[in-house]
Amino acid sequence: MIRLGQIGLGQWGKNLARNFDDLADLVWLADVDDGQHADLAQRYPRARLTANPEDVFADDSVEAVVIATPVPTHYELARKALEAGKHVFVEKPPAMRGSELEELCELSEERGLVLMPGHLLLYHPGVRKLKEIVGSGELGDVLYVYGNRQNLGTFRTNENALWSLGVHDLSVLLYLIEEEPSEVRAHGNAFLTGGVEDVVFCYLRFPSGKMAHMHLSWLDPHKIRRITVVGNDRMAVFDDMERDRKITVYDNWRTRTGDIYSPTVDATEPLRLECRHFLGLVGGEGDPHEAARNAVPVVRALEQLQASLESVVA
Repeated sequence: MIRLGQIGLGQWGKNLARNFDDLADLVWLADVDDGQHADLAQRYPRARLTANPEDVFADDSVEAVVIATPVPTHYELARKALEAGKHVFVEKPPAMRGSELEELCELSEERGLVLMPGHLLLYHPGVRKLKEIVGSGELGDVLYVYGNRQNLGTFRTNENALWSLGVHDLSVLLYLIEEEPSEVRAHGNAFLTGGVEDVVFCYLRFPSGKMAHMHLSWLDPHKIRRITVVGNDRMAVFDDMERDRKITVYDNWRTRTGDIYSPTVDATEPLRLECRHFLGLVGGEGDPHEAARNAVPVVRALEQLQASLESVVA
């Protein structure tokens, strides 16, 4: 089994550790909060515990490193792991600047190592089904795509709604449209914490003329996780809050008539599929660099949207 170390055991990090412990040999756990080390030791008795990531990098027997720390630390930790000769899974976004991610891509390719950003929704069977429907031409030509990602809390103080929520939907929008945006704009406001926008509206336009927008908020009475694709023949909606009908296809939007149907979607946990994919790449299956290269336009768009957001605020 692949020997693996994980850095960061916060709320999401615990989910990653649960999966990787089942699928690989989880031999190191690193988290600066040593107050939770006793609980981690009980849950993962075979893993060594540390507050210092350098201990993980220094262990020559560790083949791969999982990074699930706060966003501003991703680039530096991923760079150090690659320099130490480790394959890397790094939570999204893997960097806060396109140039930083390009540097990580070049480093991983030079060293022959896997670099995989944790864009979870790209492994969601519902999103894969939506991509299949779009690619089949069933919707006709795609006109525009929009995402709604809203809920009440958890309120962040170190990253705004664009970086916390927007990265999910942005990765899906670019995956579906298969173009890099030529124009982006963002508007938002920090209602609760100064300098941290909790509500953000984003607009993107693409070279083909397609458009997309995102409504991102953790200051909303409804929990919404929805992607809508409008084509000139049909429309399709991915709704992750639906238990049984993850995908709905609307047959004819011009006259509001026609059939509505929901194709079957595999119920496998997306995180389990994502973790398996990373371990498969480490084991030599598939292109070890594709996922990271595909993430570069996502980070570039995030960077541009943030600049637009700041210019509006200024």
